[in-house]
Amino acid sequence: MAAAQEEWFTRRKHDASFPHSAIDYCLKEARARLEELDHVVFYDKPFLKFERLLETYVAVAPRGFRSFSLAMPIWLREKLFQQSLLQRELRKHASKNGKFDPAKLLFCEHHLSHAASAFFPSPYERAVVLTMDGVGEWATTSAALGQGHRLEIFQEIHFPHSLGLLYSAITYYIGFKVNSGEYKVMGLAPYGTPKYKQLILDKLIDLKLDGSFRLNMAYFDYCTGLTMTNDRFAALFGEPVRSQDALLTTFHMDMAASMQAVLDEAILRMTRSLAKDTGEKNLCLAGGVALNCVTNGKVLRDGLFENVWVQPAAGDAGGAIGAALAAVHLFSGRPRSTNGGDGMLGAFLGPSYEQPEIEQRLKDAGARFSIVSSETMVERAAEALASQNSVGWFQGRMEFGPRALGARSILGDPRSPCMQKDLNLKIKYRESFRPFAPAVLREDVADWFEIDRDSPYMLIVADVCRDKRHALTPEQQALVGIEKLNIARSQIPAVTHVDYSARIQTVHSNTNPLFHRLLTRFKEITGCPVLVNTSFNVRGEPIVCTPEDAFRCFMGNELDLLVVGNCVLDKAEQDVSLRQDYSSSFELD
Repeated sequence: MAAAQEEWFTRRKHDASFPHSAIDYCLKEARARLEELDHVVFYDKPFLKFERLLETYVAVAPRGFRSFSLAMPIWLREKLFQQSLLQRELRKHASKNGKFDPAKLLFCEHHLSHAASAFFPSPYERAVVLTMDGVGEWATTSAALGQGHRLEIFQEIHFPHSLGLLYSAITYYIGFKVNSGEYKVMGLAPYGTPKYKQLILDKLIDLKLDGSFRLNMAYFDYCTGLTMTNDRFAALFGEPVRSQDALLTTFHMDMAASMQAVLDEAILRMTRSLAKDTGEKNLCLAGGVALNCVTNGKVLRDGLFENVWVQPAAGDAGGAIGAALAAVHLFSGRPRSTNGGDGMLGAFLGPSYEQPEIEQRLKDAGARFSIVSSETMVERAAEALASQNSVGWFQGRMEFGPRALGARSILGDPRSPCMQKDLNLKIKYRESFRPFAPAVLREDVADWFEIDRDSPYMLIVADVCRDKRHALTPEQQALVGIEKLNIARSQIPAVTHVDYSARIQTVHSNTNPLFHRLLTRFKEITGCPVLVNTSFNVRGEPIVCTPEDAFRCFMGNELDLLVVGNCVLDKAEQDVSLRQDYSSSFELD
């Protein structure tokens, strides 16, 4: 019925505070009071996580004392007594949302939460569920079998051996932020060559034929230290850890390519082994590693599983959904009916705003806008896009998960050879090498990309069709690293990565009819059923949630047009002083 992240409301990215605003929203959307809920469920078991922390420190003592001394006060003050903390904070909602019964509070193991978030909303009656992340309580990788309303984990790999932490170690080594820069490593990989793949396999990870693995902890410091890697790791590859303001070189691109190749190899070995051992035809994926859409595309094309479904909020945010569904089906035993449909409802589970409220909020923010019919609104947006203007698009319920899916999106013309660079540098304020995803009409996807199946959540990568590609000259083929960036590789260069790949979002008329209408009108004007689609935010900020957030973002960057409900805002008509105020208010990471 509803799902939300606290950062939407507080405007603090990765906000880890107690989700009071998210709880208020979900209860309001469900028209429920606290006492009407069957259960409130937390996606972790804190005592098991504390057990892992203590055992790890004891195993390596006296090393890691500084890290231990920093971690213990927080655990002893808050996390170890998570149950009391949750009960206390939930009671704060009692005055406006009804009484809370502490007996209704449940805890679900981390990987079971992930697995439940992938299987129970999936369209499958039976499926293998593969979960991969940094670490939960102990598990870092797990395989489960789901059937009907039952779900059971049957294989696990435990901390400190973790594909997610290995990927994060490379993220740290390349100079990006852990837990937020992994996307950058994936986007950077096609600029390099995997020349260090074998060195990683020889020295850092012992990868077996069935995909099971162990890391060589002599090269890592994340168990008890304050960094992901150590000096031995840097010596192995011959370069120090890159500082965040240092230039990206071909070495860093080759490291990214090598890590991506190792991840592909490890997960393909896992999925092939699971397909062989279980005989199942359906695969569900969850955990932060499942957001690696490059690997997901390779698993799908490998063909051993006929169907692959990925939880759109595959990271820890989706654990809330899984914990709730685990309570419904595993704890309470409620039957499950799939009906062959997608239980995530397109992931449109966040707040929406009625037209009168949108108008009032925009007026209060100082916006100047025209109010038009839905048909005129779609027409103006499509014409602006066809003229290669950038458009902020704010419609309906917000997406739950890290991808913008046509509700809180920044849109552009994929045919423009400069759109990728302009969106990155002038609107998103981020690195120029970051690729953008194409939103494409589902009925036209096979004409433009080498895939002909649903991919509604931007979690599958496929190549642009050969007849849409441009042949490269020998001089262009000889380019290396970031020099590859500004070469138009296809008829839709703004969404074609340097290896001809694209992160596909198929748009369906039944789940997002307004966005489908916009794409259809853009196709009628241009002959192209594809738009650039990226999240409506700038670097360092959460995706916009309210009309005011959208207006503030619009005024703080170089977007040309903003469409919020049936309100259309032209940048040239806005108060210049407001633009100066908003453009100086962003805190960039």
